[in-house]
Amino acid sequence: MSLRNWRIGKRICAVFLMTKDKSIYIKNIYYMLSYAFQVLKQSNFDEVAGEEFENAQDLFAAILAKGISRQLKQGLHRTYVTEHETLSVIRGKLDMPGTIRNRIKRQTKPCCVFDEMSVNNTFNQILKTTVHFLLRAEGVKPDRKSALKKILVFFDGIELIDPFSIQWKQLQYSRNNRSYELLMNICCFILDGMLQTTESGDYKMAAFSDEHMARLYEKFILGYYKEHHTYLSEVRAAQVKWDIIGDNNVSLIRFLPVMQTDIMLRLKDKILIIDAKFYGKTLQHRFDKYTLHSGNVYQIYSYVKNQDVKHTGNVGGLLLYAKTDEEITPNGMVNIGGNWIGAATLDLNVDFRIIAEQLDKIAYDFFHVITHH
Repeated sequence: MSLRNWRIGKRICAVFLMTKDKSIYIKNIYYMLSYAFQVLKQSNFDEVAGEEFENAQDLFAAILAKGISRQLKQGLHRTYVTEHETLSVIRGKLDMPGTIRNRIKRQTKPCCVFDEMSVNNTFNQILKTTVHFLLRAEGVKPDRKSALKKILVFFDGIELIDPFSIQWKQLQYSRNNRSYELLMNICCFILDGMLQTTESGDYKMAAFSDEHMARLYEKFILGYYKEHHTYLSEVRAAQVKWDIIGDNNVSLIRFLPVMQTDIMLRLKDKILIIDAKFYGKTLQHRFDKYTLHSGNVYQIYSYVKNQDVKHTGNVGGLLLYAKTDEEITPNGMVNIGGNWIGAATLDLNVDFRIIAEQLDKIAYDFFHVITHH
């Protein structure tokens, strides 16, 4: 598939990244990624960590240039690909329709179907396609483009892929391709989260969608607490079981939705459930009244009450919103039926040290343990 007619638009993120009503320092995107994907903390990415970036495309180009180079040293991922070829001797299975066509053309060689290990698979096609778009992005610096061009030499024979045909959720990772996880997530940010079709049918790079930032936001907060709050006995995205009592209709129970938390922090018998929210608007406005999204409140309330099966009051819940430009922002905890439940906002448009302080304070206020890092 040719990309010659695909044009990258001129809308480029500036010193900060805009996602609807939120702005985030580009450098903080790198920090968030580094907590979500620990591989960024390895020495291969030291140079990236020390640079300043004016836009998201340049940041991602730098990460991909380093990450793909690292992957090339390990070897590109190979998978079995089905090939149809006319050969002198039979290999694999005989392709009867193809062989008949050859006979009609007075060719005596058989047509065969066989599986062969190949680098021309979805993972590498995604990498090559993403590099092609970054090479056409005005926000990527010349030296970064030069590095990406050198990488493309090793992708000869790998096809380009239509970015809108990629089934991102179907990508599966194993021991053999685990090193691709960060690379695929970066590519998803670019191809699925930033690439948009214009009215003329061309393509442009815009700001991230809230959906992609929401996933990164969750992974970042979870990764931060795992690394810096090691005194906690548990930091994970855990499921909460329904507090079902007595004999029940089993056929109905199986229809109950799964209660999947974003972040669950535990210290001995105390638990704080954090639900990370990345919205364009933190509050809903109706009849001159600002309120939290009712669905969010009901959700965190259900998590807390079903987790606290013994009604000890040791389980709390927090809706942690990414701060927007709204003048009114929720911040505080209330005791509802014996459990502390509340909401707070995390400002991502400040120096990362301040972001860390905000996260540390949330844990301290609930567990009363001070950490130094």
